[in-house]
Amino acid sequence: MTSDSTVTLLDVMGTDETIVDAARVSFYKQAAQYTPEQNKKLINFLAREGHWSPFAHTCMSFRVEAPIFVARQLGKHQVGLSWNEVSRRYVTVEPNAWSPKFLRKAAENVKQGSAEEAVDNERSIVDFNYAVGVAMRTYAGLLRDGVCPEQARAVLPQGMFTEWVWTGSLYAFHRVFTQRTSPHAQRETKEIVMQIGKLCDACFPHSWEALTAVQ
Repeated sequence: MTSDSTVTLLDVMGTDETIVDAARVSFYKQAAQYTPEQNKKLINFLAREGHWSPFAHTCMSFRVEAPIFVARQLGKHQVGLSWNEVSRRYVTVEPNAWSPKFLRKAAENVKQGSAEEAVDNERSIVDFNYAVGVAMRTYAGLLRDGVCPEQARAVLPQGMFTEWVWTGSLYAFHRVFTQRTSPHAQRETKEIVMQIGKLCDACFPHSWEALTAVQ
């Protein structure tokens, strides 16, 4: 069992200049006709004034590994994004299960989801891991007995890791980043989008800085 989710950059199309070129085409101009400082200033203007379309002329693909309960939250983001996920109708390799480092107390406000304070009961973690272990062993036993994978998978817990390829524009991933780093976002989901944010920043440093400055 593990508590670590991972994000791997598979591919990227475009640079900060791609965004500048998309914006300047209105005037039949290109980034190469301006200084780097002028181009950066334009990117800041586009982000500040909400001109989103130039940021959509880019593309990034990630391979993400995370628990199912995290994947289902992130999968709600559809606009400007494409998602293809591993299917346990066909895959029978041993699954990996998520185990929390600690369990958080419930928040007083249900919309918050959880508090920062940990549950002061070591038995809770033991029980959690025991229940997951039973489900995983049952799954393996069903497959050994010849049960079809598409039915056997139903016994697996929401904490089982899944993997998917997630592709979209820089602007689309910024929208995910903005919503899933809010104070009300679940911590485990935030960990994923923070990794995505670091990769976006590495590929589009000026644009990501400008977009996150106004989120």
